[in-house]
Amino acid sequence: MTYREWEFKDLMRIALLEKEFFPATAWTFQMLADSFHSGRFYGICCEEDGLVVGYGGVTFGVDDAEIDNIGVEEEYRGEGLGKTILGMLVKKAKEKKMKRIFLEVRVSNTAAMLLYLKHGFHGLYVRPRYYPDGEDAVVMVRELS
Repeated sequence: MTYREWEFKDLMRIALLEKEFFPATAWTFQMLADSFHSGRFYGICCEEDGLVVGYGGVTFGVDDAEIDNIGVEEEYRGEGLGKTILGMLVKKAKEKKMKRIFLEVRVSNTAAMLLYLKHGFHGLYVRPRYYPDGEDAVVMVRELS
Protein backbone atom coordinates (compact mmCIF):
# COMPACT_ATOMS: atom_id res chain seq x y z
CA MET A 1 0.00 0.00 0.00
CA THR A 2 1.16 3.46 -0.88
CA TYR A 3 -0.29 6.66 0.62
CA ARG A 4 0.12 9.94 -1.21
CA GLU A 5 -1.52 13.29 -1.88
CA TRP A 6 -4.28 13.45 -4.46
CA GLU A 7 -3.35 14.40 -7.99
CA PHE A 8 -5.81 15.72 -10.55
CA LYS A 9 -5.60 12.42 -12.44
CA ASP A 10 -7.10 10.66 -9.35
CA LEU A 11 -10.36 12.61 -9.37
CA MET A 12 -12.19 10.43 -11.91
CA ARG A 13 -11.38 7.27 -9.96
CA ILE A 14 -12.37 8.92 -6.66
CA ALA A 15 -15.65 10.13 -8.21
CA LEU A 16 -16.40 6.54 -9.30
CA LEU A 17 -15.64 5.24 -5.80
CA GLU A 18 -17.84 7.96 -4.30
CA LYS A 19 -20.79 6.73 -6.42
CA GLU A 20 -20.13 3.18 -5.28
CA PHE A 21 -19.72 3.98 -1.57
CA PHE A 22 -22.24 6.80 -1.15
CA PRO A 23 -24.84 6.48 -3.94
CA ALA A 24 -27.25 9.09 -2.56
CA THR A 25 -24.66 11.66 -1.46
CA ALA A 26 -21.63 11.05 -3.70
CA TRP A 27 -19.42 13.96 -4.57
CA THR A 28 -19.37 14.44 -8.33
CA PHE A 29 -16.23 14.84 -10.39
CA GLN A 30 -16.97 18.59 -10.57
CA MET A 31 -17.37 18.89 -6.78
CA LEU A 32 -14.10 17.04 -6.25
CA ALA A 33 -12.32 19.18 -8.85
CA ASP A 34 -13.66 22.41 -7.33
CA SER A 35 -12.41 21.36 -3.90
CA PHE A 36 -9.09 20.15 -5.30
CA HIS A 37 -8.47 23.52 -6.97
CA SER A 38 -9.78 25.66 -4.08
CA GLY A 39 -6.43 26.10 -2.34
CA ARG A 40 -8.07 25.11 0.95
CA PHE A 41 -8.21 21.36 0.37
CA TYR A 42 -5.89 18.46 1.16
CA GLY A 43 -6.54 14.93 -0.04
CA ILE A 44 -4.84 11.60 0.68
CA CYS A 45 -5.30 8.47 -1.36
CA CYS A 46 -4.15 4.91 -0.85
CA GLU A 47 -3.00 2.88 -3.83
CA GLU A 48 -2.60 -0.84 -4.36
CA ASP A 49 -0.81 -1.82 -7.58
CA GLY A 50 -1.32 1.70 -8.96
CA LEU A 51 -5.09 1.75 -8.33
CA VAL A 52 -6.71 4.07 -5.76
CA VAL A 53 -8.53 1.86 -3.22
CA GLY A 54 -9.04 4.42 -0.46
CA TYR A 55 -9.14 8.19 -0.11
CA GLY A 56 -9.97 11.05 2.19
CA GLY A 57 -10.17 14.80 2.02
CA VAL A 58 -10.25 17.75 4.38
CA THR A 59 -11.09 21.42 3.79
CA PHE A 60 -9.50 24.18 5.84
CA GLY A 61 -11.25 27.29 7.07
CA VAL A 62 -9.81 30.08 9.20
CA ASP A 63 -9.61 28.13 12.49
CA ASP A 64 -11.56 24.96 11.76
CA ALA A 65 -11.23 22.10 9.31
CA GLU A 66 -13.86 19.71 8.02
CA ILE A 67 -13.31 16.17 6.88
CA ASP A 68 -15.23 16.02 3.64
CA ASN A 69 -15.03 12.33 2.85
CA ILE A 70 -13.25 9.09 3.65
CA GLY A 71 -13.85 5.95 1.63
CA VAL A 72 -12.21 2.54 1.36
CA GLU A 73 -13.01 -0.24 -1.11
CA GLU A 74 -14.93 -3.04 0.58
CA GLU A 75 -12.25 -5.70 0.10
CA TYR A 76 -9.74 -3.49 1.96
CA ARG A 77 -11.97 -2.52 4.88
CA GLY A 78 -10.81 -3.67 8.29
CA GLU A 79 -7.14 -3.42 7.29
CA GLY A 80 -6.55 0.00 8.86
CA LEU A 81 -6.65 2.12 5.68
CA GLY A 82 -9.42 4.36 7.00
CA LYS A 83 -7.55 4.78 10.28
CA THR A 84 -4.36 5.76 8.46
CA ILE A 85 -6.15 8.18 6.14
CA LEU A 86 -7.97 9.78 9.09
CA GLY A 87 -4.68 10.15 10.96
CA MET A 88 -3.04 11.83 7.98
CA LEU A 89 -5.93 14.28 7.58
CA VAL A 90 -5.84 15.19 11.28
CA LYS A 91 -2.06 15.60 11.13
CA LYS A 92 -2.36 18.02 8.20
CA ALA A 93 -5.05 20.02 10.04
CA LYS A 94 -2.68 20.34 13.01
CA GLU A 95 0.12 21.47 10.70
CA LYS A 96 -2.24 24.13 9.32
CA LYS A 97 -2.83 25.31 12.93
CA MET A 98 -6.53 24.45 12.89
CA LYS A 99 -8.18 24.56 16.32
CA ARG A 100 -10.89 21.98 15.62
CA ILE A 101 -11.80 19.43 13.01
CA PHE A 102 -15.42 18.52 12.24
CA LEU A 103 -17.20 15.81 10.28
CA GLU A 104 -20.68 14.44 9.68
CA VAL A 105 -21.51 10.75 9.80
CA ARG A 106 -24.72 8.80 9.27
CA VAL A 107 -26.28 7.61 12.52
CA SER A 108 -26.35 4.09 11.03
CA ASN A 109 -22.61 4.06 10.23
CA THR A 110 -21.46 2.45 13.46
CA ALA A 111 -18.06 1.38 12.14
CA ALA A 112 -17.17 4.95 11.12
CA MET A 113 -18.43 6.40 14.41
CA LEU A 114 -16.33 3.93 16.39
CA LEU A 115 -13.27 4.86 14.32
CA TYR A 116 -13.85 8.55 14.97
CA LEU A 117 -14.48 8.02 18.69
CA LYS A 118 -11.24 6.03 19.00
CA HIS A 119 -9.39 8.94 17.44
CA GLY A 120 -10.57 11.67 19.77
CA PHE A 121 -13.78 12.83 18.13
CA HIS A 122 -16.98 13.22 20.10
CA GLY A 123 -20.57 13.84 19.13
CA LEU A 124 -21.63 17.47 19.14
CA TYR A 125 -25.22 17.34 17.89
CA VAL A 126 -27.54 15.60 15.44
CA ARG A 127 -28.71 17.06 12.15
CA PRO A 128 -32.18 15.59 11.65
CA ARG A 129 -32.98 14.24 8.17
CA TYR A 130 -29.63 15.50 6.88
CA TYR A 131 -29.23 12.93 4.11
CA PRO A 132 -31.49 12.71 1.03
CA ASP A 133 -33.02 9.45 2.29
CA GLY A 134 -34.06 11.18 5.53
CA GLU A 135 -31.39 9.66 7.76
CA ASP A 136 -29.92 11.81 10.53
CA ALA A 137 -26.26 12.82 10.70
CA VAL A 138 -24.16 13.11 13.83
CA VAL A 139 -21.81 16.09 13.77
CA MET A 140 -18.57 15.15 15.47
CA VAL A 141 -15.63 17.31 16.49
CA ARG A 142 -12.10 16.90 17.74
CA GLU A 143 -10.19 19.69 19.44
CA LEU A 144 -6.71 20.12 17.96
CA SER A 145 -5.20 22.92 20.02
